[in-house]
Amino acid sequence: MAEKTKKKKDEKIKEPAVEATQENSEATDAIAEELEAVKAELEKTKDMLLRTCAEFDNFKKRETANRDKTAAYVKGETIKALLPSIDNINRSLAADPDSPDYAKGVTMTIKGLTEALTKLGLEEINPVGEEFNVDMHQAVMRVEDESVGANIITEVLQTGYKLGDNVLRYAMVKVANCD
Repeated sequence: MAEKTKKKKDEKIKEPAVEATQENSEATDAIAEELEAVKAELEKTKDMLLRTCAEFDNFKKRETANRDKTAAYVKGETIKALLPSIDNINRSLAADPDSPDYAKGVTMTIKGLTEALTKLGLEEINPVGEEFNVDMHQAVMRVEDESVGANIITEVLQTGYKLGDNVLRYAMVKVANCD
């Protein structure tokens, strides 16, 4: 009987060990499956990241090429707009400067050049009678004149130019009654 009891004890000890091994095996299998799923998701994410980087690099290259094409086109159109004025200046060099038509031709050339630049968006800054503005004007002279108010521009010494909101050259001005 002692042997039977000992056998039962041994069986009881073996049964939980088998169950624990099966549970560990199942847990290990579940962890392995989860690990494989995470690895697959990581590979998918890495692939998507690499594709996105490649797409962005291609986008940058296309945009650089488009910007270069646009700049070349704008330069070409600007030069094309100025060519008639250059032709007229060359004609004036061949003309007799004492002729009355000479001054008329030069005046027409200047007018044509001004019109071409105006079509391209160039605007004159000619602020006589306006209040001095440091964003548009450069004061180079000061005068006391009681007939005008303080900080009023009385004379433009050199015309300024702007393209849209961008000042290309400040107007050089004489300002009255500066504070």
